[in-house]
Amino acid sequence: MPNLASRSTETATGKAASLFGAITKAIGAVPNAYADIGSNSPLALEAILALDAAVGRSSLSATEIEAIKLAVSNASGCTYCLAAHGQLAEKRGLSRTEVRSVATGTPSGEARLDALAAFARTLVTTRGDVPIETLNAVRKAGFTDAQIVDGLLAITSITFTNLFNRVNDTILDFPEFP
Repeated sequence: MPNLASRSTETATGKAASLFGAITKAIGAVPNAYADIGSNSPLALEAILALDAAVGRSSLSATEIEAIKLAVSNASGCTYCLAAHGQLAEKRGLSRTEVRSVATGTPSGEARLDALAAFARTLVTTRGDVPIETLNAVRKAGFTDAQIVDGLLAITSITFTNLFNRVNDTILDFPEFP
């Protein structure tokens, strides 16, 4: 049971109703995380949707974005986002084994994705300045400075939903993380 307010998307009014309608039109349903965010703060839902749209237009591929989101979600212990982004990563072409490896930091066979996920994981599990070796490792894997900055934006996006779902204990509406 969610810890924060959770209302039916069908009874929503105003900005929340408008956002829920747009989500339903785009993907066919409103995931529980978005429903619960919007039930509590349509402003927060609008902001995270805009941020995710910007991340989607970034210099990173959809698979690279999912690798970041998997690594960060696993590091933060967000089971909801692990399940959601595990499924999305599979739709983007990663095998279940690759998804698990990218999330947990074991070699996936995709060195470029592993380097990006390791970079993201380091950022969210350490404090202070990032060691230059960490930055150089992601550059050596072929990522440009623009892609690194866009990766920071993806980390920002998933961090919000990770935090929300951890506070809310959002009910899982995706298959459990593999």
